[in-house]
Amino acid sequence: MTSGFAVQHAPKTAVDDAGAVPKTVLARPLAEGNALQQPTAAEANLHRRYENLDRAIRARSAQLTNGISPNASRAAWVDWATHMSRAPGRRQELMELAAHNATRFWLGAFGLETGFEAKAGDSRFAHKGWENPPFAFWKQGYLAIEDWWEHATTEVRGMRHKSTERVAFQVRQVLDACAPSNFPLTNPEVVDAALETGGKNFVAGAHSLAEDVSRTLMGEPDPMPEGFSVGQNIACTPGKVVHRNALMELIQYTPTTDKVQAEPVLIVPAWIMKYYILDLSQTNSLIKYLVDQGFTVFCISWVNPDASYANMGLDDYRKLGVMDALDAISAIVPGPRVHACGYCLGGTILSIAAATMARDEDDRLASITLLAAQTDFTEAGEVMMFLDESQIAYLEDMMWDQGYLDQKQMAGAFQALRAEDLIWTKAVRRYLLGLQEKPFDIAAWNADATRMPYRMHSEYLRGLFLENRLTAGRFSVEGRVIALKDIEAPFFVLGTEKDHIAPWRSVYKIALFSEAEMTFVLTKGGHNSGILSEPGHRGRGFRVGFRSPEDRYEDPISWMENHPFQNGSWWPVWVDFLKAQSSPETVAAPAMGAPDQGFAAICDAPGTYVFQE
Repeated sequence: MTSGFAVQHAPKTAVDDAGAVPKTVLARPLAEGNALQQPTAAEANLHRRYENLDRAIRARSAQLTNGISPNASRAAWVDWATHMSRAPGRRQELMELAAHNATRFWLGAFGLETGFEAKAGDSRFAHKGWENPPFAFWKQGYLAIEDWWEHATTEVRGMRHKSTERVAFQVRQVLDACAPSNFPLTNPEVVDAALETGGKNFVAGAHSLAEDVSRTLMGEPDPMPEGFSVGQNIACTPGKVVHRNALMELIQYTPTTDKVQAEPVLIVPAWIMKYYILDLSQTNSLIKYLVDQGFTVFCISWVNPDASYANMGLDDYRKLGVMDALDAISAIVPGPRVHACGYCLGGTILSIAAATMARDEDDRLASITLLAAQTDFTEAGEVMMFLDESQIAYLEDMMWDQGYLDQKQMAGAFQALRAEDLIWTKAVRRYLLGLQEKPFDIAAWNADATRMPYRMHSEYLRGLFLENRLTAGRFSVEGRVIALKDIEAPFFVLGTEKDHIAPWRSVYKIALFSEAEMTFVLTKGGHNSGILSEPGHRGRGFRVGFRSPEDRYEDPISWMENHPFQNGSWWPVWVDFLKAQSSPETVAAPAMGAPDQGFAAICDAPGTYVFQE
């Protein structure tokens, strides 16, 4: 299999079975001169055995820490402490701040003046009981300590920026865990609930805790929220699987209009989760909306890989995913070009595929849509604080041992970024207040995560996140470098305001590396909620701007200031863009599949891969 990277990190069997000498084996100096003598096969074998032992030990350690490298954490604290020790002025400033916060705490706790207030969006102290003693003391004390540590973990001159982020993140994790809202006797809302229910909230919470602990110990996945079923009321837009290979099923959706746009649409979702975030309930399904607007829609449904997929690389996802799907669509709907749309990771691999096609003079793409998808990773958000050589090597050893990155290991990292809401607030509601989360469609999808193949994820983290090869002009496909600037098809690029996975400024940076026409949309919401913005959804809005190839670059802040906010859904704007890049005449809806071309309908949508656990 061909990879887009110069450095390969194959699973242990791929190296051992091949009998190749690992590059990490040190060559021995010759007795004469400066030449180096290559190690013998026996020496290489022995080295491999020792290295496999080390990797196996690190893999076990990584499983205990959920893939977080203790070396990276320790280095960050040493960096912080070293620079703090050389900054007497900063230490004096923090001592004065501690005295000021102590005074403000006492005055605020007794109501003598305004004390500390929780930050915007922090709902932990919203209950009115927090304003009364003794709860006011605990609230004010916690917020005073939180404020001090926030100042203490800001960057010291000369300190590595990543160390600052890591120290602040770890302090935040400890503070979130120790918040008085997490304990029954120091949370007035829990106390009130106990008095009102006679303690039944604790009984219900204990039952939920026992269920969750049992499921964790048994290694069972989280259950689908009650009332939702894949293929029944989510992921239920009618269609057929018209092609299947080892990595994906290609779904063609049944048309709902007599006439359709001549150019079909291919949707490339992320493979970190199941595809149907774009086909949730029928009221907020982007796929159904496109079909109802008169488009022939195809969508990839990725396999949920196990250890047997360990050696599947990023380029396999390009070839067996994007390119194989395009080949199938070209056979089913021969003639017109294809509107390609990629979401999150799917948009990144679509960009790589499109640049490769441009290099090879393959002009089958009518337009390219990137939804919350990054192509430049220099400002890739909070997830970057986890990534350096030590951290990636730690993750690689864990994946090397398993053959994949487990869905719970990925979920843990993303939850940690928002521990206040996704871990502790949820635990308080479930275990102390005895409340059950109201089931809704996006929660059902969120519980349906997938695994990531070892080689692919290693290449993705190293080549894109760590080394940023795609926009640095060092990303090669099949031995030749590709460039986004070669793409001539018009772009529709969307970022979401509160995205912590693909920050909108990072998404916007494709404007620096492409010279094609570009429509950029900035929508309200987060990584998922900003996409699910169907017409009629209350509180939605967006900004939109157009850039021609002759226009000069506009930085993201200036772009935001120069493009007014509009209420409503961005979906109709996208449909207008797609139609503007399509043939003026509509055509009869194509048949489902093409049996004569080897693409007969295999089964009904949503297919079989979506049900893999």
